[in-house]
Amino acid sequence: MLNKVKRLFSDKLVKNIGWLTASQIFRRVIRIALVVVLSRSLSTEEYGLIAIIFAITDFANVFIQKGGIAPKLIQASKEELDGLLDTAYWTNWILCLGIFTLQCLMAFPIALFYGEPELTFPIIVAATPYLVNPFYAVQDALIRRENRLEIGAIATAVSALIGQCSVVIFALMGLGIWSIVIPAVIAQSCWFIIYRKNHAWRPSGKFTLKGYKQIFDFSKFPLGIELLNYLRSNMDYILIGRFFSVEQLGIYFFSFNAGLGLSLTAINMVSNSVFPYLCEARENLSQLKKSYIRSLTICAAIIFPLVITQSSLAPIYVPIVFGEKWIVAIPILIIVCISGLPRPFALVAEQLLLTVDRGLDGLKWNVFFTTLLTISIIIAAQFNITAVAVVVLVVHLICLPLFTFFVSKSVFSGTKSLSLS
Repeated sequence: MLNKVKRLFSDKLVKNIGWLTASQIFRRVIRIALVVVLSRSLSTEEYGLIAIIFAITDFANVFIQKGGIAPKLIQASKEELDGLLDTAYWTNWILCLGIFTLQCLMAFPIALFYGEPELTFPIIVAATPYLVNPFYAVQDALIRRENRLEIGAIATAVSALIGQCSVVIFALMGLGIWSIVIPAVIAQSCWFIIYRKNHAWRPSGKFTLKGYKQIFDFSKFPLGIELLNYLRSNMDYILIGRFFSVEQLGIYFFSFNAGLGLSLTAINMVSNSVFPYLCEARENLSQLKKSYIRSLTICAAIIFPLVITQSSLAPIYVPIVFGEKWIVAIPILIIVCISGLPRPFALVAEQLLLTVDRGLDGLKWNVFFTTLLTISIIIAAQFNITAVAVVVLVVHLICLPLFTFFVSKSVFSGTKSLSLS
């Protein structure tokens, strides 16, 4: 029994998840204080405006953090890695400059779309962290490739401490939505300092895009998948903001963050650990299967108790922690929270497809699932925000377990394409 415990805690995936868990617990403790301050300092309308800014910056971060240079650098063989590093560095500069410019150009049209002209300048300022990312992005990818996720955990904790404490200070000063925008810029420096300090790689100084096609050919699939993930995650925000009032959007946004926010943090923590863990075993199908099953098992052990506990205790902690004005959001919070149960398993299945160079199958699935969810939400949006939350729950509970099952069957039976028929 003792040997089994020792083997468990010596496992790389468990170690990585342990580090990320510790950092995320620390982050969430600070976040709870942040949400309490914001829920008591900001109006539901201001919450709605913050939801719009988060949706925009999250979209940009899909390109920069999720679907950029990192996936290929993590998955590349040792032989091809050295030839990709400088190219990855300059490719990321082009990407980040382009996204920064695009967000600045779109700031006014987005503000006009929502009928909130005061959003224009905050959207522009919120784009400035993109210009810091290229200075540490390659180091980040190499650290993850080396399975040293404790570095990312430390960076997460430090940036959370500095950034979210700044949010509280600015909110208490009465800065409104600026209490979110300015700290995001401040916190970015933490990532820069920690990643640069913990990895020796530096660009050669010579501009090159040699081999960029290798990066693009691999990264286009995780990028497409993450874009669709983003669209699904924010489709309810977008439609509620359009069909209902900003106040209703604020209620839904609060429900999502106070409910599913913690669970999604845990889900992303597991997802970030799984890809490098699976890539280590990609040359051996039997070992890969063991790593995959272990990943799913750990997901269940983390997510199920978390979601069930949080959703069942919502009627108790919401009025006590956040204030009685948010009692109206409790039913939506519970529904949205439960929709998190199958999400980590589908994410692990997506990582498996990327590991075995079948990103196109993952992309096809995500196109189908996004289309289905969008149509369902549009229909539900004709009624009320509770109907939207119910539709999100039902579609996730039915579709994601099916996807996970068929991915597992396809990859480990040697089938070359994914079929849901």
